[in-house]
Amino acid sequence: MKAYELLYFVSPSATDEVRAAVAKRIDDTITEQSGVVDSVEDWGKRKLAYEINKLTEGDYTLINFHADPAHIAELDRVLRINDTVVRHMIVRRPDKD
Repeated sequence: MKAYELLYFVSPSATDEVRAAVAKRIDDTITEQSGVVDSVEDWGKRKLAYEINKLTEGDYTLINFHADPAHIAELDRVLRINDTVVRHMIVRRPDKD
């Protein structure tokens, strides 16, 4: 398994229940495919560099995890179809393998 980092943000107006549901869906997607979530960091609200969908702020979350490279496409698909997640980025972390 390889080490990865996922950074995503949701609208700052999203409720705690919505944020928790997104985090649970991501965690389930990773663990269903025998991945391991190492850490989850809630970065809170941060100002965006430019306006996206009329938003100037986002509520960020960083997740470090280990997964099989073949399953990253499924996680990306889940994040793309989730309307709550405005933007996301998955990066491989060779320094954490």
